Amino acid sequence: MERRKFLGYTAAAGASLLLHPFDSFAAPAEKIKLAMIGTGHRGSGFWGKDLLKNFGSVAEFVGLADINPGRMEYVKQMMGVNCPLFSSLDEMLARTKPDYLIVTTVDSTHDDIIVKALLKGFNVITEKPMTTDEVKCKRILEAEKKSGKKVIVAFNYRHSVHSMQLKELLAKKRVGKVTSVDFNWYLNVYHGADYFRRWHGFTAKSGSLWVHKATHHFDLLNWWLNSEPVEVSAYGSLEMYGKNNSFRGTKCRGCQYKDQCKFYWDINKDQRLVDLYVKNEQHDGYIRDGCVWRNEIDIYDKMSAQILYANGVVANYSLTTYSPYEGWQIAFNGTDGRIETWEDIPYLQKTPDDQAGRHAVEMSDADDAIANEFREIMVMDNFKKEYEIFTTPKIKGGHGGGDIRMQRRMFVDRNDNPHHVMAGTREGAMSILIGIAARKSIALKRPVKISELTDLKPMAIRHEQ
Repeated sequence: MERRKFLGYTAAAGASLLLHPFDSFAAPAEKIKLAMIGTGHRGSGFWGKDLLKNFGSVAEFVGLADINPGRMEYVKQMMGVNCPLFSSLDEMLARTKPDYLIVTTVDSTHDDIIVKALLKGFNVITEKPMTTDEVKCKRILEAEKKSGKKVIVAFNYRHSVHSMQLKELLAKKRVGKVTSVDFNWYLNVYHGADYFRRWHGFTAKSGSLWVHKATHHFDLLNWWLNSEPVEVSAYGSLEMYGKNNSFRGTKCRGCQYKDQCKFYWDINKDQRLVDLYVKNEQHDGYIRDGCVWRNEIDIYDKMSAQILYANGVVANYSLTTYSPYEGWQIAFNGTDGRIETWEDIPYLQKTPDDQAGRHAVEMSDADDAIANEFREIMVMDNFKKEYEIFTTPKIKGGHGGGDIRMQRRMFVDRNDNPHHVMAGTREGAMSILIGIAARKSIALKRPVKISELTDLKPMAIRHEQ
């Protein structure tokens, strides 16, 4: 038996409102001054062109920096800005004096950039993950404390309509005390494989997908559970990509095996990627369509972890990078019942997805609902035959509308912080430390405590709801 309830998506009812992690530095009549380092796909699009399209009335770019001058010049034209370009972060900060430095570079470089900006007196917005190992994490935490400036970590998935409504039900203790969680994330053979074409395929640059990708998922868990991790036990291996093939090339373009490789990808069909990367390879040597079978790839493509939280919850998590479909499923087991929900599982939704085009949808900035399509959250109480289905509209935009909502809270609705949705360095640290602990657990073949990695003491209750 089923009872349905429709939940609105404009706000979370009863959510607590606190001030933004840091105040606006622009006077009411002025635009917020932004400088950005890193002009790749995410920087040029979400943090560049899309941001200006949606919030250009309140924000402006005063500088762009990148190690690749050709790509930076293209992005300047693409964004439609007239700001100066820099090869030096020091020079850009000194000359432009931005209100925010936006960091969208390779993950392993985040710490040097963030620390330098903080100690020079600038606040920072950084893409997730905040950084890639525990030593770099400590540097950032210490610099923030010493400088008195702040870092916002761009955890966009928290801001999605679906994530917020799930948070609301958990905050109300709808199924009593949560005791365990089952969380499974699936990357399809298009999006998942793409991580192995890029710099993300090397642990030294991305921290592995335990950090680069799963930081998304671990942050959601931490936020939904309102607690922090204590211990991680993990397994992982590289069984699909990298050395696991009988043939390999350097890149897809011109590859002699393209007719027999299911993962062959023609970058020339995407003009934006051609303009960003192919036309500018001569400046930094970066190959955007690298072979997924390269022997140098050293990240895991199959991952599973068990996470013990300070409040006693045990979470079972897995990440698959070669699924036929892209989506996720989660279940919260409580003392009074169970909450289940999911996104984009083909056999559970009415309309099929274009799996090859899923990533493009994820990167879009739309904020409107898709007609007659909904996300569902199932709640079933113990000892009852009936269950409730809570529904919210399915949003067209990236990460369920989370992208544009996060930026709106950063630059416009600065007092709108329902359920502490805005994330700082502690949230950034606690998400990556799970992934770092998972890496170490696999290497050491034992559970790893978060206290082995940081002086931060995990909190059983992160915030009062």
